[in-house]
Amino acid sequence: MAEQKNDIALIKKDTVDVVADKVKTFQEKGELHFPVNYSPENAMKSAWLTLQNTQDRNYKPALEVCTRDSVANALLDMVVQGLNPSKKQGYFIVYGNQLTFQRSYFGTMAVTQRVTGAKSIDAAVIYEGDEVNYEIKNGQIKNLTHKQQFNNIDKEKVSGAYCTIEMGDGSIYTELMTIDEIRQSWSQSKMWGKDQKKEKAGSTHDNFKQEMAKKTVINRTCKKFMNSSDDGSLVMNHFHHTDDAAEEARMREEVNQNANQEIIDIEPGPATPEKEPIPEAQKEEQPEQPQSNNQEEQLDLTASFEQANEAVAAGTDEDPF
Repeated sequence: MAEQKNDIALIKKDTVDVVADKVKTFQEKGELHFPVNYSPENAMKSAWLTLQNTQDRNYKPALEVCTRDSVANALLDMVVQGLNPSKKQGYFIVYGNQLTFQRSYFGTMAVTQRVTGAKSIDAAVIYEGDEVNYEIKNGQIKNLTHKQQFNNIDKEKVSGAYCTIEMGDGSIYTELMTIDEIRQSWSQSKMWGKDQKKEKAGSTHDNFKQEMAKKTVINRTCKKFMNSSDDGSLVMNHFHHTDDAAEEARMREEVNQNANQEIIDIEPGPATPEKEPIPEAQKEEQPEQPQSNNQEEQLDLTASFEQANEAVAAGTDEDPF
């Protein structure tokens, strides 16, 4: 127990303390400015507490399996963006030996408002029977109006969703997604089956379809709006790095999983030579032959093969989103 505490203390020194010093340097150089209500020290404390309870898909502690560089970079991505896991603005997720920080849609909204100065970010669901009108000007949605009857509200009749970002000068940026586009986004999750066309009954996407639809359109809108900005700030760099690092780690783990899944080829043995017919006189003298146990051997082989598959399959993980 004492040795484990010493190891954790060393990890903290090599990660949390290093990141804190790095952030301080950014601030002293004027490269990083935090909102008045954001404390990087408190955010780091919350993150460290969260990390001590974070596990990989095999239920091993993240601080044991992840490289210290990946832990430090995940913490740095979080702090530079001014986010705090205790406010549900992001999550720490393990891919192989890499720790990543992934924003929640709350976190994406917070960064968008901080970087662009957006006054508000709102989303709404469109149901079958709703009246939606808008204009397209220079490729952008303008003057969107949405009339909805109360009786139209039904999770089985969701036909789309939209998000609006209102700026301080009154200008509005809008993104609109159909339910097919939303489902296409959902299909990127590992929780979505290969040939799955719509959300499974009882799944999170089914039980909370309206909220999940709003989360999806908010993420898309904020990212597209942020990408349209020419801001090359440190915050923007880490905004993009968060997504890139998570995708790279996820792909690397997937490649490693596929590489570890060995294909067992069982070559057929030599054909059994045909036995010469036994004369009738000798048949009576032949003792009764025991029944072949090939069936039992095949069952044993199948059981072993299934056990091997179960051991490999234990490495699958879920996307928390």
